[in-house]
Amino acid sequence: MNPNLINQDHSNLGRSTSEYQALDAAHHIHPFSDTAALNTHGSRVIVRGEGLYLYDSDGHKIFDAMSGLWCVNIGYGRRELADAAYQQMLELPFYNTFFKTTHPPVVELSSLLAQISPDGFNHVFYTNSGSEGNDTIIRMVRHYWATLGQPKKKTIISRINGYHGSTIGGASLGGMHYMHEQGDLPIPGIAHIEQPWWFANGGELSPKEYGLKAARALEDKILELGVENVAAFIGEPVQGAGGIIIPPSTYWPEIQRICDHYGILLIADEVICGFGRTGSWFGSEHYGIRPHLMTIAKGLSSGYIPIGGVLIHDKVANVLIAGGDFNHGFTYSGHPVACAVAVANIHILQNEKIIERMNQDVAPYAAQLWHDAFDAHPLVDDVRSLGFFFAVTLVEDKASRKRFSNGSEMALRCRDICLKNKLIMRATGDSMIAAPPLIMSRAQAAEFVALALKCVDEYAREIGR
Repeated sequence: MNPNLINQDHSNLGRSTSEYQALDAAHHIHPFSDTAALNTHGSRVIVRGEGLYLYDSDGHKIFDAMSGLWCVNIGYGRRELADAAYQQMLELPFYNTFFKTTHPPVVELSSLLAQISPDGFNHVFYTNSGSEGNDTIIRMVRHYWATLGQPKKKTIISRINGYHGSTIGGASLGGMHYMHEQGDLPIPGIAHIEQPWWFANGGELSPKEYGLKAARALEDKILELGVENVAAFIGEPVQGAGGIIIPPSTYWPEIQRICDHYGILLIADEVICGFGRTGSWFGSEHYGIRPHLMTIAKGLSSGYIPIGGVLIHDKVANVLIAGGDFNHGFTYSGHPVACAVAVANIHILQNEKIIERMNQDVAPYAAQLWHDAFDAHPLVDDVRSLGFFFAVTLVEDKASRKRFSNGSEMALRCRDICLKNKLIMRATGDSMIAAPPLIMSRAQAAEFVALALKCVDEYAREIGR
């Protein structure tokens, strides 16, 4: 066992699985869940984690190919992060950053983020999550333009099936229609364009031709709304919750050109892509784009403690700084314990060269295994990978790219088979997706792909194919 792993108690606090499930059903409303249906079957009870693996209350070992929720980049059980939290709690468990006050952990983290971020990103505003970060961006972008004397520039353009959180602002920015149906969303001043998914939307165009077409939907929308009204465009470098949509190579350069041409701000939502997921520190760097704002969270602390923020390019920061009070913030903005844990997490990524090893060795190896397993599989198409993103789309007929009419239902069936086989993957639309911790070894990559193939084959047998 790795000596840096926390020696966690396996005793499960003395409760049985059924007792936990009963208490959970009685008192806990889960996110993004049909609570009545969930309570009928009972929740999985996860009691500990070690490296890439989780253990449930019945002692089963589970391969977590989703890094918790896209976030446990350095794996479970790292003592250094627990020690950082403990020491900071003893010294200064909390103080706010309002009222002309700061503290060492927030200063150290801010300086460290400036070092690892692309050139020009020298400031950060702290939140507790990516959702809060994107709410912050709405206010920040509008305040930026108002400070420059252009208060009409309020509209932010996003993408269908983009995900930017589940708060009112974040869900409005996101393009998930099923989320908009609840709560009368989106709020005013948000517009959406097509997501850059060649397999679903490209028709007879080549991927490169389609990438240009999808990007130019932004230009069309800017002209439709009036450039005098458009403040910014926001997008995830790779759409995560929207199905791991890896855009064609022509897409982001054309988006950059359009934003530059019309003088609107470019926002990269790095909540999932940031801190190594694509093989670079940030997805923006992988695609060579130059955003003005970047939303961060998840991998910032490897999920060990809630923290998020907005990285701000000097072009925007200088205007905000000159513009007087920015009347926005949270009690826990720059929480000292969260900042201390994030610093320890970034140092582990740096000192152990986790991103470099993943990008240069394990990711190419895992991608080859993934494509070898699925490229010729009769029930999947659009086999895709980038860094430690992996996905396939379940199809009814591969030759014609015909998708199931009930694709979401089919993917959920496949997901349940994965869970039965002690593999955590996610069903998104009609795609099966994975994003393992960045510490995955070659041997674990082979284990992951073999498990995924076993589950898809079992799914094929279950549906009689």
